Amino acid sequence: MKHLLIIFLCIPFIINSQNDLLDEIDTDSTGIQYATAIFKGLKIVNFESTKLVADKEFTFIVSHRFGSLENGIDTFFGLDEAVTRLNFVYGISEGINIGVSRSSFLKIFDISAKYRLLRQQENGFPFTIVGYNAILINTALEKDNLPLLEFKHRLGYTVQFLVSRKINTNFSIELAPTFFHDNYVVIDEQSNSQFALGFGGRYKLSKRWSVNADYGLHLNRASNSPFKNPLSIGLDLETGGHVFQMHFTNAQAMNTNGFLGQGFGDWSDGNIYFGFNLSRTF
Repeated sequence: MKHLLIIFLCIPFIINSQNDLLDEIDTDSTGIQYATAIFKGLKIVNFESTKLVADKEFTFIVSHRFGSLENGIDTFFGLDEAVTRLNFVYGISEGINIGVSRSSFLKIFDISAKYRLLRQQENGFPFTIVGYNAILINTALEKDNLPLLEFKHRLGYTVQFLVSRKINTNFSIELAPTFFHDNYVVIDEQSNSQFALGFGGRYKLSKRWSVNADYGLHLNRASNSPFKNPLSIGLDLETGGHVFQMHFTNAQAMNTNGFLGQGFGDWSDGNIYFGFNLSRTF
């Protein structure tokens, strides 16, 4: 575990030592034009976007998911069953972010690294490519229920490559091939190592408003699994120092392993969750 953690944390530094990552400005000293404002939020809805926190900036994100709307007034449309995730992200440089979060869903802690590999250029390279890695600790597992439980069973891992393109001034898309691994899975037939393909996009409605959506296609879900692929849609509102994202989704969990691997909701029967992501940069 110790050596794995060291390797994980070193990945972005090794990669970026071979690339001169520039800040988010329109040009550099050679006159290269870069695409900007591909996404305004660090997340599209559930999936990470290719946006990074700027050098030496600190961003605090509060993510909230109410319970299912399906239960109506009995749970006050989900208010009684809400979960929250607090995420702290710091820009080590213009191309490297590190983050720490805690979610009330399964009492999960995680540490993450997000790092830019390539940037979309005007009349040049057509995509922005960003890597994302996370290590999760599930502290909700109890030894009373799992007598053989060890610390290693609490761990999960995420590896993503986020590939985005700004099609025009108003429209951006993203593809997110994802590998995630949980040392403990609740379905015996489910492989610990799982694969998914994420799709997302943003369409700008006005100077401050945009509509966002993302979807995760799980590629090796167990045939007897009750979980569903996550589909989310919502609105972004940019207000000066923060971005406010409001959305509906069928996955209540907010970390990658959770919303891809343990999403219970089903849009077809109204089992969906209202939520929001609120970010503030300091």
